[in-house]
Amino acid sequence: MRIVSLVPAATEWLCSFGAETQLVGRSHACNFSATVEAVPAVTIPQALPETSAAIDREVRASLNQGVSLHTLDSDLIRELRPGLIITQDQCDVCAPSTSQLDALLSTWEGEVPTLVTFAPATLKQILDAALRLGRTIGREQASMQFIAQAEARLHGIRTKLGLHRRMEEHGLPTVVCIEWLDPIMTAGHWMPDVISMAGGRSLLARKGARSEYISWDTILEADPDVLLIAPCGFTIAQTRHELHVLTERKGWDALRAVRTGNVFLIDGNAYFNRPGPRIYRAIELVAAALSGNPDIYRWLGVEEWEMQQLEMAERLQDEPMRWR
Repeated sequence: MRIVSLVPAATEWLCSFGAETQLVGRSHACNFSATVEAVPAVTIPQALPETSAAIDREVRASLNQGVSLHTLDSDLIRELRPGLIITQDQCDVCAPSTSQLDALLSTWEGEVPTLVTFAPATLKQILDAALRLGRTIGREQASMQFIAQAEARLHGIRTKLGLHRRMEEHGLPTVVCIEWLDPIMTAGHWMPDVISMAGGRSLLARKGARSEYISWDTILEADPDVLLIAPCGFTIAQTRHELHVLTERKGWDALRAVRTGNVFLIDGNAYFNRPGPRIYRAIELVAAALSGNPDIYRWLGVEEWEMQQLEMAERLQDEPMRWR
């Protein structure tokens, strides 16, 4: 089966199931694993400004005008002759719109490709969608085996951290995860599940619900034990460059998470914004952050490019990141 994937998370699942050789086309954002970069990209993104606030304004303007943020190379897709096209209808910012694909398929000559929508909203839905994808491409056994191994590793980690025992929710560390810096948006969808599996209690976000804009005063009022900062599509370097939009806000220094050194920058683009197989690594990273134990960092092999912990946040622009 020849596959075109317009969803980075789905592309990662395909590679995990050993189906990368079936991938004949991908979106420009599909960049993991490394082998997919040799596959032709069939989407071209709209050029966006650098800052969060400017990006937000331009995205809103484009969507209000009904203009897609992605150009679909319809001619190339036809040349690739896929039998399956994977898309999503969860976020117009992340992939070509459904109307673009409908327009492409309405003029298709010959056997029309099957269109599969990959848009899970919770951790369980991620695994269910991955298994359905495995069945669709004829790799059900491989998909079941991969997920079983990942679940076994996660169970082992939770057991070692003592998370296998039933714990009262009110006794867990409270966590706020920020998915966009300006304006502030908290991470919904599967992130409350990720935080729960890692041994925390998510605040200001609803499991399975869309990520929501939120006021800074609401975060100050929640005053979480831990603050995770993982802007959508940003690497840690990009996040750090713009972190001043948070650290310069009134009340930043008074936050419990800041005072106790429990503010973490995490590579959202790699682990948190994609419902792919690396969601397991996302759980591990959050578990390491919540543990407060340097030995856990070493045991899990946490790398600085994956997660960095802030100290002396008020002097962030002048001092390098340091581990606690």
